[in-house]
Amino acid sequence: TTTDSPVAVETLDDVPEHVLRGLPEDVRLFPSAVDKTRLGVWATKSILKGKKFGPFVGDKKKRSQV
Repeated sequence: TTTDSPVAVETLDDVPEHVLRGLPEDVRLFPSAVDKTRLGVWATKSILKGKKFGPFVGDKKKRSQV
Protein backbone atom coordinates (compact mmCIF):
# COMPACT_ATOMS: atom_id res chain seq x y z
CA THR A 1 0.00 0.00 0.00
CA THR A 2 1.26 3.45 -0.85
CA THR A 3 0.53 6.40 1.36
CA ASP A 4 0.05 9.67 -0.45
CA SER A 5 1.17 12.59 1.67
CA PRO A 6 -0.98 15.70 1.42
CA VAL A 7 0.28 18.28 -1.05
CA ALA A 8 0.66 21.83 0.26
CA VAL A 9 -1.36 24.27 -1.80
CA GLU A 10 -0.09 27.84 -2.08
CA THR A 11 -2.73 30.45 -1.14
CA LEU A 12 -2.94 34.23 -1.06
CA ASP A 13 -2.22 33.99 2.68
CA ASP A 14 1.28 32.76 1.71
CA VAL A 15 1.99 35.90 -0.36
CA PRO A 16 3.70 38.78 1.47
CA GLU A 17 1.59 41.95 1.68
CA HIS A 18 4.16 44.04 -0.21
CA VAL A 19 3.87 41.66 -3.17
CA LEU A 20 0.10 42.03 -3.30
CA ARG A 21 0.39 45.83 -3.04
CA GLY A 22 3.01 45.86 -5.81
CA LEU A 23 0.95 44.00 -8.40
CA PRO A 24 0.33 46.07 -11.53
CA GLU A 25 -3.20 47.22 -12.25
CA ASP A 26 -5.30 44.50 -13.93
CA VAL A 27 -2.94 41.71 -12.77
CA ARG A 28 -4.10 39.24 -10.13
CA LEU A 29 -2.89 36.06 -8.45
CA PHE A 30 -5.12 33.01 -8.92
CA PRO A 31 -4.46 29.24 -8.93
CA SER A 32 -1.99 28.37 -11.67
CA ALA A 33 -3.20 26.75 -14.88
CA VAL A 34 0.08 24.81 -14.98
CA ASP A 35 0.37 23.63 -11.36
CA LYS A 36 -2.84 23.69 -9.29
CA THR A 37 -0.80 23.69 -6.04
CA ARG A 38 0.77 27.07 -6.88
CA LEU A 39 -0.46 30.56 -7.61
CA GLY A 40 -0.14 32.02 -11.08
CA VAL A 41 -0.21 35.54 -12.46
CA TRP A 42 -3.33 36.34 -14.47
CA ALA A 43 -4.34 39.45 -16.41
CA THR A 44 -7.91 40.64 -15.96
CA LYS A 45 -7.80 42.37 -19.37
CA SER A 46 -5.52 42.37 -22.40
CA ILE A 47 -2.06 43.83 -21.87
CA LEU A 48 -0.57 45.60 -24.85
CA LYS A 49 2.71 44.32 -26.22
CA GLY A 50 5.59 46.39 -24.84
CA LYS A 51 3.70 47.46 -21.68
CA LYS A 52 6.17 48.25 -18.90
CA PHE A 53 5.53 47.58 -15.22
CA GLY A 54 7.35 48.95 -12.23
CA PRO A 55 8.98 49.83 -10.06
CA PHE A 56 9.97 46.33 -8.97
CA VAL A 57 9.21 45.68 -5.29
CA GLY A 58 11.01 42.83 -3.55
CA ASP A 59 14.16 40.78 -3.84
CA LYS A 60 15.38 39.60 -7.23
CA LYS A 61 16.08 35.85 -7.28
CA LYS A 62 17.93 33.63 -9.69
CA ARG A 63 15.85 30.99 -11.43
CA SER A 64 17.62 28.32 -9.32
CA GLN A 65 16.40 30.03 -6.13
CA VAL A 66 12.68 29.86 -6.88
